Amino acid sequence: MLFVDVKNDIAFRKIFGDEKKKVILLSFLNAILQREGNERIQDISINDPYQPPILPDFKATIVDVRARDFAGNSYLIEMQVADKGDMDKRVLFYTSKEYSGQISRGEEYKKLKPVIFIGVFDYPFSEDEEYLSRHVISNVKTGKRVIKDMDFYFIELTKFHISLSELKTITDKWIFFLKEAENLAFAPENLNDEGLKEAYESANRFTWTKTELDDYEKASIFRGDLRNVEETAEIRGEKKGRQEEKIEIAKSMLGDGASITLIIKYTGLSKEEIENL
Repeated sequence: MLFVDVKNDIAFRKIFGDEKKKVILLSFLNAILQREGNERIQDISINDPYQPPILPDFKATIVDVRARDFAGNSYLIEMQVADKGDMDKRVLFYTSKEYSGQISRGEEYKKLKPVIFIGVFDYPFSEDEEYLSRHVISNVKTGKRVIKDMDFYFIELTKFHISLSELKTITDKWIFFLKEAENLAFAPENLNDEGLKEAYESANRFTWTKTELDDYEKASIFRGDLRNVEETAEIRGEKKGRQEEKIEIAKSMLGDGASITLIIKYTGLSKEEIENL
């Protein structure tokens, strides 16, 4: 296997959160937001850049990538591989927290800048048929926007069924990369984009250090354990058993040095529940 699974938290952060390879994130944002010409994002600053090893040193936020362009607009990018419930509320929480955190008490509201959330989901998140959808706050009857500072883009990988030979747009090529890179023996020839080429290079497991690969494997194990809990609970219809198994996963992660923030992301347990362990 040449490429890592981009949906893995460690891989996702390493590829998109590298301050030295901002061309990747810039290309991705412009492709997903479909910015062209003068509207393209020209430069960006990545908050909390990826620093290996990442597992023991997870930051306070559980959003995978946070960035800001030089117009002051914020971008939150979150990868989710399992449906832990209440994701719609979490999206609003992340976005509103980022928005309100731009100013302190007493500062003028006009200083607030737009926040754009991009959610990448490896499960059906919405009832939309589209694999890429944009959501805004608008008048239900007229569709006009009065509140313009929040945009939500949802990429639902399970709804993407375009093959490698059928890829045409840079947007679809990026979504294909997210979903299928780990299954490829080599990078596609028709990339025609510097950022996407760099992304495949960063996803090449042979360019990773041993420490990074170890963290990557740990994250894969944590994710697999959580999915087993979800599937078992669904089959049995047992909420109590599911909770107990999540606690066992949390204990295992604590033993491996994972932070409380990372454990919250994988298990859905509260900070208080984890601290009590």
